[in-house]
Amino acid sequence: MYDARWKVDLDFPGGKPHLRALRCSSFKEVGWGRGLALRLRPAPGALPSQPLLPLNRGERSVHVEIPRRAWQRLLGMLSGQDPLEWRVRKRWLFSGSVFPGSGPGSGLLCAQSCSSHCLLAGPPDPRCRLACPVSAFNLAARPRRGGAGPAGRRPGGQEGPARGGGGTGTKMSNRVVCREASHAGSWYTASGPQLNAQLEGWLSQVQSTKRPARAIIAPHAGYTYCGSCAAHAYKQVDPAVTRRIFILGPSHHVPLSRCALSSVDIYRTPLYDLRIDQKIYGELWKTGMFERMSLQTDEDEHSIEMHLPYTAKAMESHKDEFTIIPVLVGALSESKEQEFGKLFSKYLADPSNLFVVSSDFCHWGQRFRYSYYDESQGEIYRSIEHLDKMGMSIIEQLDPVSFSNYLKKYHNTICGRHPIGVLLNAITELQKNGMNMSFSFLNYAQSSQCRNWQDSSVSYAAGALTVH
Repeated sequence: MYDARWKVDLDFPGGKPHLRALRCSSFKEVGWGRGLALRLRPAPGALPSQPLLPLNRGERSVHVEIPRRAWQRLLGMLSGQDPLEWRVRKRWLFSGSVFPGSGPGSGLLCAQSCSSHCLLAGPPDPRCRLACPVSAFNLAARPRRGGAGPAGRRPGGQEGPARGGGGTGTKMSNRVVCREASHAGSWYTASGPQLNAQLEGWLSQVQSTKRPARAIIAPHAGYTYCGSCAAHAYKQVDPAVTRRIFILGPSHHVPLSRCALSSVDIYRTPLYDLRIDQKIYGELWKTGMFERMSLQTDEDEHSIEMHLPYTAKAMESHKDEFTIIPVLVGALSESKEQEFGKLFSKYLADPSNLFVVSSDFCHWGQRFRYSYYDESQGEIYRSIEHLDKMGMSIIEQLDPVSFSNYLKKYHNTICGRHPIGVLLNAITELQKNGMNMSFSFLNYAQSSQCRNWQDSSVSYAAGALTVH
């Protein structure tokens, strides 16, 4: 699968509607929960120099025919975003995936990245099918890329997730498997020097007031939107004491009722490669509480990857002295959050460990199917900020029950609510043993200021946990 931003030209050759998909450099945003939906932006006028897929000689695009009913529904969704702009340009960026078809130049353009798992792995997830104008009409199914395979034994007899699976990761010598930086070049620059300069610029503007942090909460959107906010959290990381970094990210693409571990050894970034701690993975796997994440799922997910460049930058002075433990967190029940919190509490107690909790905050607008508005706060964006800061205040109280009640009352679309819940329960477990900790949010931002019902925004917050 090729995940990217797409420029979509709408034309009607021969009277049949087609979508023309070409590589385009921009950011792909993913919606939240059941509201996973189209993210549309006006496309730049220039065509890219290279096509995304292998095409017939001389071709520069992939034409995809879709059924009339699906087309009509998709067209309605497109025009519903901004009818005036639609009539003027008829050219947009489209968040989706291209599925290789049976012949050169053929393929299926999926309407949203959440559908990739449905179309790939079998019966569509009902939550995706409700929102997706393409998978609902069962356009096509893509053959599986590699087998998921059962859990197995790792080299040397160490038990752990079995190797293999789909995706574009590369295999190095001695069975070392790498996850590629699949969102580099779209969500953030793929140039190491440029990325390093960006991160240095953001970090240089921030004070280290809560150092050394034992845990941080930071956003996972494109760096254009949240890079400066995330710097406030990563500035609190002390590379001199940190030796293992647990990265807890929510699952945006696949249904998951537990947590999942990666099937690779190395996570690549444009800065340098990060090694997964296979010893800790072995300990977690033996508990029987974890599933295995396929390479395809791993590379599709952005909630963990968006923290890798910042992790690499924060730890660059000790880059050969630390490992990472990426964990994909599913839609956990409150009891499961307590169980995983108890499990991770012993690792949180270790001062050489750092927990990175990946989360954006409120996803507001029609495309997220969430439009809570408290008129007493004034403009919509101020209502959103008030709502977010109510939740942030509860997180600072380190009270998992109050946080859960807040979510039940306001249904705030905090995509990392389950990783946050796991962290809060881990803290609660340590507080029972007399450990004194405090959490403080250091920055809050919004991707845009919503002033009417047609607007949308995503909120970002960065904070740090310290042990006293």
